[in-house]
Amino acid sequence: MRWVIALSLPVLLCAAAASGGGDARASTCGANLANQIADTGSGTQLITVVAARRRSTTGSLRLWRRSGECWLAVDGPWTAHLGRNGVSATKREGDKTTPAGAFGIQPVMYGLGPNPGVRYRYHRIVCGDWWVEDVRSPFYNRFHHVPCGTKPPFRITSEDMSRSPISYRYLAVIDYNTHPIVPGRGSGIFLHVSASGDPTLGCVSLTRAQLVTVLLWLDQAASPDIVIGTAATIRAY
Repeated sequence: MRWVIALSLPVLLCAAAASGGGDARASTCGANLANQIADTGSGTQLITVVAARRRSTTGSLRLWRRSGECWLAVDGPWTAHLGRNGVSATKREGDKTTPAGAFGIQPVMYGLGPNPGVRYRYHRIVCGDWWVEDVRSPFYNRFHHVPCGTKPPFRITSEDMSRSPISYRYLAVIDYNTHPIVPGRGSGIFLHVSASGDPTLGCVSLTRAQLVTVLLWLDQAASPDIVIGTAATIRAY
């Protein structure tokens, strides 16, 4: 399950054909949003983040688990904070939108706090840990460590992760713009703690208690996906 831009009539016809999967599942399993998604892949865990409109700065986040062919609600809904400029299927670096689409969760979780007990590899953030946002850097949209106090080999507009003690107490990395990494398409899209209840610069944020609940629930062996967008666009994924 990955987002694809509908650029031409053949692609639109394919999308229309694929939508039958969601319709059939909804009629058998119940008409919740997860059961209406056209293609939910092979994973058994799903996170939906539903914005009322493309310019919405909040969305409703819910957890789902697969039982047979059906998706059952596990937890939520919770209010998630989204990008200051809403959600976008054509995100660009610095546009302050949260990417719309269907994405996996990267195999390493991070945090300034001790491992809360996640079922992923966990890296405790220290001074010198960066997420690179410099579109000209070969490390773009990757974690990169430099010795503490050393000038990094990329523009300082990148994320010094150790300087966000509230937001980055714990986080998961949404697997956006990675297959392949395209310079300028956006970087460092995290599921992290909401520091103030304000919109984000492009990430998805929750209260600390809600985020920890999500991170402890996520199981890498279940190949979880997160889908982000309006209800109408999510149904087409």
